Amino acid sequence: MRRAELIFAAILAAFSIYLMYMAQIPPLQIGWVPKKGPGSGAAPFWLSAGMLICAIWIFWRGWKGATPQGRSTEPFMDSYTTKMVAVTVGSIFMMFLATHFIGAYAAMFLFLLFYVGVFGKIPWPTTIAVSIAIPVFIFFLFESGMKILLPKGMSEPLFIPLYKMFVY
Repeated sequence: MRRAELIFAAILAAFSIYLMYMAQIPPLQIGWVPKKGPGSGAAPFWLSAGMLICAIWIFWRGWKGATPQGRSTEPFMDSYTTKMVAVTVGSIFMMFLATHFIGAYAAMFLFLLFYVGVFGKIPWPTTIAVSIAIPVFIFFLFESGMKILLPKGMSEPLFIPLYKMFVY
């Protein structure tokens, strides 16, 4: 556990520094732009700076052994946790792979059916309701609200009647 905490804090710190660097590369600016306000890189830079401070704090506390995890010699993941992580990562990978062929919303629906119903063992009425409600919500949020089209794959003809409802 202690080693995992220290490694994660170091990776988080390195990623924070990388994001801080990327946030200040032109055309992004982290300073104040006259008559406009903060530059486009200001929010990512300062969020990354806050993340760096937290990573340093996590590392320091873990190094000193100030937390129970920092003093623990237990393994980070047992076999059950490893199985859970493997199934989760594998099912997310399959969802991304399926997105190319059947589209984001159909892949999301199938992922939720598997992950909530089969893997999570949630009752099927709840699973079906969640598996339908979330893709529908995401559709209206992205497609109609933000005008960002997600990939549809071979399911695109099913969306044509919905597109007629929105003015693009």
